[in-house]
Amino acid sequence: MTNPQVTVVLPTYNWATVLPLSIGSVLDQTFTDFELLVIGDACTDESEQVVTAIDDGRLRWINLATRVRHQAGPNNEGLRQARGDVIAYIGHDDLWLPRHLERLVQAIDEEHVFAHGRLVNVSPDQVPGIRPSSVWAYSRGAWITPTSVAHRREAALAVGGWRLPRHTGTLLSEADLWARLFDKHGAPALVPLVTSVKFPASQRKDVYRQRPSHEQAEWLRRIRDSPDPEHEFLGAFDDVPTPAAGTSARFALRAVRKLRRAGKGLLGYPRGTAEYGYRKLLTFKGVDD
Repeated sequence: MTNPQVTVVLPTYNWATVLPLSIGSVLDQTFTDFELLVIGDACTDESEQVVTAIDDGRLRWINLATRVRHQAGPNNEGLRQARGDVIAYIGHDDLWLPRHLERLVQAIDEEHVFAHGRLVNVSPDQVPGIRPSSVWAYSRGAWITPTSVAHRREAALAVGGWRLPRHTGTLLSEADLWARLFDKHGAPALVPLVTSVKFPASQRKDVYRQRPSHEQAEWLRRIRDSPDPEHEFLGAFDDVPTPAAGTSARFALRAVRKLRRAGKGLLGYPRGTAEYGYRKLLTFKGVDD
């Protein structure tokens, strides 16, 4: 069997209702030489049944035996089992535009080790906006959502793969991995077009308890109905600020401030670290123990 050029890693935990939409956006890609690994963090809901019901030979379901409680676990398993030379990630509640892989693979084929596209950021009760801006340039420690990133597999393995928040200091795990790739290979290539849609769970209280999928369904319909969603979205939405380098932990700690006002305890983790913010973010999003 010939190995695919790309392995798509989709980490998930107990949100089966949204999986047909994120998976559907991957299967809609114009670039077709990929495998898709949907990797559960010891899922206990109907995720396996939902994934295995999709009839596509490129799709494989993997469920971790032990829960890690962070995407680093499924993502590292994806790196381990990947057959592709290039790794691309998609959040289980996010969507890709049809030319996402085509655009990122082209950038990596042009001698870049990692690359990312621009995205439409969909926040509750706000007008959607595009991130990063057209004049943005990566600096070490900047946060980029994994949904918009692809990188060479061997490069990530060589720098140690994904690390849990307890090992990343003030950077979130994804910002930490990008920083280590940057140290070894320089800045990622930026694809100037919109290639994905992001629905930040960090801004949606109890989203893992409610498990909605209506936003993703509407946006996937919009993507599929457009003859050119890349340019349509660029023309329809304005740029929104991108978190600056070194602000990754503060980005996560917005939820912590909400919990503090609600009287929740903040014991056991050093203030200002990624682990501190991440643990409280789980509570805000409604991720069970």
